[in-house]
Amino acid sequence: MKFAIIKERKNPPDRRVVFSPKDLKTLKDNFPEANVVVEASDIRVFPDKDYSDLGFTVTQDVSEADVMLGVKEVPLEALIPNKKYFFFSHTIKKQPYNRKLLKAILEKNIELYDHETIVKESGARLIGFGRYAGLVGAYNGFRALGLRDGLFELPKVEHLKDLDEVKAELDKIKLPNIKIVLSGTGKVAKGAKEILDHLKIKEVSDALYLTSDFTEPVYCMIDVMEYNKRKDGKVGNRPEFYKDPSGYISNFMPYAKVTDFFIAGHFYGDGAPYLFTREDAKHPDFKINLVADVSCDIDGPVASTIRPSTIADPFYGYDPKTEKEVAYNAEGAITVMAVDNLPCELPKDASEGFGEMFLKSVIPAFFNGDKNGVLKRAKMTENGKLTKRYAYLQDYVDGKE
Repeated sequence: MKFAIIKERKNPPDRRVVFSPKDLKTLKDNFPEANVVVEASDIRVFPDKDYSDLGFTVTQDVSEADVMLGVKEVPLEALIPNKKYFFFSHTIKKQPYNRKLLKAILEKNIELYDHETIVKESGARLIGFGRYAGLVGAYNGFRALGLRDGLFELPKVEHLKDLDEVKAELDKIKLPNIKIVLSGTGKVAKGAKEILDHLKIKEVSDALYLTSDFTEPVYCMIDVMEYNKRKDGKVGNRPEFYKDPSGYISNFMPYAKVTDFFIAGHFYGDGAPYLFTREDAKHPDFKINLVADVSCDIDGPVASTIRPSTIADPFYGYDPKTEKEVAYNAEGAITVMAVDNLPCELPKDASEGFGEMFLKSVIPAFFNGDKNGVLKRAKMTENGKLTKRYAYLQDYVDGKE
């Protein structure tokens, strides 16, 4: 089995990689029969020399490899027929902008394994960059607060070496007495929580959060059963909500009335109630004036997120009255941070964390006959066709959706 670490070719450039040199050496040590080559890259966060110094072949041509390991979508012209590819294809939700990509993958008889489809039997994801999205998203939110209110100036994460430097910058700031609500309990939310805890912001229960004023900054972490409630007034339960959210309505408004800063770290499922709507944001008691939307669902559950922002220009303002974009520091605006590729700002740490997960959850499947079914569940295409698990994408491929 010959693996290739492929060069990232998407624009804007992404400096992340599936395996750092150190993790690639661990792979080789654990599975000596694995043959690995590295495609030369001038943008990767780890220089080619770091790989070659550990004995790996760095080359311009990796076409002899069987399994291609990348992070972002591979441009159509760079896809090599009859190979196995691992990358984020952004097709499983029928994203219109990548229909041609999935079509080309089928035409070139490529076996596609999307990183998002690498899951346990329960459907829970095994690998991802969620923690790093949460870390950078929360930091960026505080950066926006400091700039907007003239309190402090945090540098951009992309200008810092690693997570240790990010945390060192946070040690220099002093926060006002604000109330912060963080939605979600997954990897994204836990990443954001790391930043809040590093800042020594006190976590309080939702009962206390909703009823008390404080003389110090505090935060409250809320899950789907806190920010949603059953329409009939009965007690809700999480499995029922995930199965069918149609019997639920949002219960986010009590939090919105007492919150200054909202960090959206939740996963939003189709058909679930919006956390707050454009009408909710117009309510005179709606208090939120800063949103770090890590989830970044456009025109969706967080009404102020009307477009994604960029690493180069991460903040904009949302005027609740006009429902239009304004300057991020405009009077009466909700300041929005909605960068949709946050882990790119922390490429070294994100790559190292991703490689550790991939090494633990995916690589063994190639050498143990896929005994846990990881590869079988993740395989989207085979022999020029969609696999049974992903047959729902056929209409999308055919252009009927």
